Amino acid sequence: MIENEGTTETPRPGPPPTRVLVVDDEPQLLRALRINLGVRGYDVSTASTGAGALRAAAEVHPDVIVLDLGLPDLDGLEVLAGLRGWTTVPVIVLSARSDSADKVDALDAGADDYVTKPFGMDEFLARLRVAVRRAARPPDGDGEAVVVTDSFTVDLAARSVTRDGQPVHLTPTEWGMLEMLVRHRGKLVGQRELLREVWGPAYETETHYLRVYLGQLRRKLEPDPAHPRHLLTEAGMGYRFRT
Repeated sequence: MIENEGTTETPRPGPPPTRVLVVDDEPQLLRALRINLGVRGYDVSTASTGAGALRAAAEVHPDVIVLDLGLPDLDGLEVLAGLRGWTTVPVIVLSARSDSADKVDALDAGADDYVTKPFGMDEFLARLRVAVRRAARPPDGDGEAVVVTDSFTVDLAARSVTRDGQPVHLTPTEWGMLEMLVRHRGKLVGQRELLREVWGPAYETETHYLRVYLGQLRRKLEPDPAHPRHLLTEAGMGYRFRT
């Protein structure tokens, strides 16, 4: 017998599976989606609460999130707000709420698509593939959920700040300003852009608001508010967050 003496090539590994985080409080639906997505090659993680969803998103870094709005601890819109504080991962809302106002609220809060229960699996999978294609082209600026400085820690997913291990109370406006700066860390954020994002388009010329609220943030977070190291002012231009 003559044996083939050709060389054996080591097969090249394929691309890693797409990571999908499914968030829903219905065990049967979680199981059905885990099975249907798993057999199609997706790497599926699940969560049944809003808090669990935010933890899983920070730990797993999914490529796509499927999110129910009616969760037992947090409303889905709150989960969306927590996610959008630090990531642009595509989010498909999967909800029994069929009112157009609910859809508009979810899309305005940062959802990429909205599927109403009950749904057809073929249509859902098609929408998921669209989201996956978007996830394959992540925009610049997608970052980590937790940002640590030598003075304080900002958890964008949990929407919280700690200093020396203790929680720091921020007003909603203070948080909005800090979140905007941290999401664009290292980059200059213009005065008008910051005012428009935090206060709204009608306040684009109210630059004194920025001085007041940045002063409050520095007193709460900077070791030496008179000589800030993290919340920096660039005169006449805007502000910059530096870790």
